[in-house]
Amino acid sequence: MKAFLIAALSLLSLTVNAQNFDEYFEDKTLRLDYIMAGNTKKADIYLEEMMEQNKWAGRRHRLSEQFLKGNGQLVMRDHETKEVIYTWTFSTLFQEWLQTDEAKVLNRAFEASYNVPMPKSKADVTITLTNYHGKKIAEMTHLVDPYEILIRPIGDNGIPFRYIWKGKNAKEANIQECVDLAILADGYTEQEMDKFYNDCQRAVDALFAHEPFTSLKDRFNVVAVAAPSLDSDASVPHDNVWKRGTTGSHYDTFHTARYLMSHNMHQIYDKLSCVPFEHIMVLVNTPKYGGGGIYNQITYSTSDHPTFKQVFVHEFGHSFGGLADEYAYDDMDEIWYPSNIEPWEPNITTLKNFKSKWADMMPKSTPIPTPLDPNVPNFKKVDKKDAKAMAKLNAATKVIGVFEGAGYQTKGCYRPAQECRMKINEVEDFCPVCTRAINRIVDFYTK
Repeated sequence: MKAFLIAALSLLSLTVNAQNFDEYFEDKTLRLDYIMAGNTKKADIYLEEMMEQNKWAGRRHRLSEQFLKGNGQLVMRDHETKEVIYTWTFSTLFQEWLQTDEAKVLNRAFEASYNVPMPKSKADVTITLTNYHGKKIAEMTHLVDPYEILIRPIGDNGIPFRYIWKGKNAKEANIQECVDLAILADGYTEQEMDKFYNDCQRAVDALFAHEPFTSLKDRFNVVAVAAPSLDSDASVPHDNVWKRGTTGSHYDTFHTARYLMSHNMHQIYDKLSCVPFEHIMVLVNTPKYGGGGIYNQITYSTSDHPTFKQVFVHEFGHSFGGLADEYAYDDMDEIWYPSNIEPWEPNITTLKNFKSKWADMMPKSTPIPTPLDPNVPNFKKVDKKDAKAMAKLNAATKVIGVFEGAGYQTKGCYRPAQECRMKINEVEDFCPVCTRAINRIVDFYTK
């Protein structure tokens, strides 16, 4: 018992030390640029460059904790003691691509960039990638020496920016106490920057109009970065339209018409070197429907489609909250979430380890799986002017159950509500499970 107590106290001591930001880190950002490449059979990770930037905008507490696993993990260890001093989890476009048929016959390379706090002493950084079945597919470790002369300093790039919202009702953005969001312009020419700032305000208003973000508003900063494009509007390959935009984004990502994304993460980080940030949103100046969101990597949304506000909030649910899509495709053959693995996303389950999800939020009498309520109208047939039908649809977001059909699969994967913002655009709110997940991740960053 005494030995156990000593071991427990030692572990507690290590954990506490790992939370002491000033002991291990400078108030600077270390940017790590990687290339992730390969195919379905073999994947590799390569370090491309390391850069240094003044100020650290990320969390200064709970540094060694892994809040959500993601499909990738970055772990920084003190080089001498091997103690974990910082973690960051994420997903990547590369891992999504590995799910495609193209990845079975072709090698491709994708960029990734991550901001971490600058260590005071030598540290080892390990990057691990897993597939959607939870299997490790690539891993690499490299040394970070803060005195390495080839760590390139970066800073003000001359791109104008403007704070759209500052949390805590502050005159100056408090980057240590708030989540710092950066909105980058794409498809806005030099002459369209007034429109960009106005569109950013609309995006921020849309985000904070939805709970739980309304209640969490004072824990966010939002800065708009007005990087000009040579051409207005967006690239649409299936229409043979190519524009010279800020980020190199385009529709038809993985040959999906509405999937708007970019491979150029290094370029995007270059454009944002003028501001402290934790999470990236790109606003594309186009009326065409589309977007995309990747956990702890990026959010893409368009500015002028009638569903702009709904799509923006949905995609931010992916990239910030780590929330999965709760819809299913009838013709989907690929099994993204096999029954022997519990997904890391907080709002879907395969029932492999349902206790780790929302079991504590359900009435004990709720059947598993939960049958659909026949009184909830089919959202595809609802007239939005029909107040009674819309009320029933929105009410369905509040009822917690285990409804089959989620993560693109009609079978074997379950969602917590019949309808939710992570399933359809027609409803106003996130379900209680998604709401709790967002609240928890904001607490993780800010408390």
